Amino acid sequence: MNQQDVLEDFTVLSSLGATPGGGVDRQAATETDGQARRWLVEWLTDNGFAVTVDRVGNIFGTVEWVPGAPFVLMGSHLDSQPTAGRFDGAYGVLAAAHAARRIVADVAAGALTPRLNIAVVDWFNEEGSRFTPSIMGSTAYCGGMAVDDVLATRDLDGTSVEEALRSIGFLGDGTAPQAACYAEIHIEQGRVLERLGADIGLVESNWAARKYEIVVHGTQSHTGATVMADRHDALVGASRIVCLARDVVDEFPEGALLTAVGRMTVHPNSPVVVPSEVRLSLDVRSADADLVEQAHALLLERMAGIGARTGVEVEVARSSLRHARPFRAAGVDLAETVAEDGGATTHRMQTMAGHDAIPLNTLVPTVLLFVPSVEGVSHNERELTHDDDLLRGVDVLSRLGARLVEGALPCA
Repeated sequence: MNQQDVLEDFTVLSSLGATPGGGVDRQAATETDGQARRWLVEWLTDNGFAVTVDRVGNIFGTVEWVPGAPFVLMGSHLDSQPTAGRFDGAYGVLAAAHAARRIVADVAAGALTPRLNIAVVDWFNEEGSRFTPSIMGSTAYCGGMAVDDVLATRDLDGTSVEEALRSIGFLGDGTAPQAACYAEIHIEQGRVLERLGADIGLVESNWAARKYEIVVHGTQSHTGATVMADRHDALVGASRIVCLARDVVDEFPEGALLTAVGRMTVHPNSPVVVPSEVRLSLDVRSADADLVEQAHALLLERMAGIGARTGVEVEVARSSLRHARPFRAAGVDLAETVAEDGGATTHRMQTMAGHDAIPLNTLVPTVLLFVPSVEGVSHNERELTHDDDLLRGVDVLSRLGARLVEGALPCA
């Protein structure tokens, strides 16, 4: 592995959709996302990978040594939040590409005998900022979301996934490679590794999460002419739900539960109109699935009370549950051995955030690795992981991928 190549490629990738604050804006199927995707396709093609784009826009770069054998998939996502850091997702795709190139070179040199084939993947719309839900492409790959439902999903402006993918040239018709197993490396997005001084996080399980789309229905009226007693203000009801979510967290042990409202859209959004409708996105997360369900029950009960007290209707338009699930111990053990044999220190941990590895873990043996994040900053232009940590992560993923290609992990 040429370390300078990795850093130079990351610099180029980070320039695509770059923001003035040092981050990136590459929301799914926007032109800047298309630029990054075209760059990846060119990189894969130049390095001897065959490129396939499936119907939901997932990009696969494959090398097949064993005809008919399934593939070791490695990757992450290139799309981002509106004003995001450079590392979230993109590092994992680039690390997978360089790790796969190193493995291909080792096979060509006779240093490695493959039993499985290899593929690099950029999953479509992991972030879910433009199109909801998140983790869309990998979920569709695993059968958790129908292709037609993905393509019909619309953003806030009414553009469908199908229309957006077509506009950037990534509405594919290819067949995705069959996975034998999956490996992903990601920045931690937390402070655990930095605090402990550990090089590599070995993810043993993911937190459970409930996600909601809530619609508060009120009555549009004049802010200056309608007396307070006659108002049915959807924004007042929505604001109380925002505060309710935070208050519920405080009823549980410290650190046991996370919740937030990340997006709110107000209609008609005029300075002199009492809002008639507010849509908001809310999530609740915990390592303990029972706590998530307890919080879920409290939220539903108290949101109904908010509706009654404020004269609005609170509708839970959509609710989904992401189950807490362990990653297979054999994969965690293998990654630990590989990392420590290469001189890296490790720490076993959980992931609070969602990643493409979570749906893949329902389908095939999956390994999720973390590298440290400076001060735990993420979904923020200040997001940072040091070069040494980036390069160490690529090395560990290369070593792990080589073992997976050899068949070291019992695969589906």
